[in-house]
Amino acid sequence: MEANRVRIAETVSASRKLQEMDARALLAEASTLIVAKGKKVDRFSVSGSVSADAVGAMLGPTGNLRAPLIRAGRTVLVGFNEEMLTEALL
Repeated sequence: MEANRVRIAETVSASRKLQEMDARALLAEASTLIVAKGKKVDRFSVSGSVSADAVGAMLGPTGNLRAPLIRAGRTVLVGFNEEMLTEALL
């Protein structure tokens, strides 16, 4: 991130478990959710209402938010896919 001059405003420790309520709060301020699971990338428009599918895509098998999670403006990025992150952040 730093190599591409992306400024990190806040870092949350992995020991702090964020769950469904936190996911909904993040999406309430977002317009787009992009979720990567391996090579598969799903995009959700979350303007207005937050769907259960969008929240479910953000959560891992334990019910906690998947990592990494990045909020860039009104876009929330979840999971690691280099192409998705490059496209969204640069």
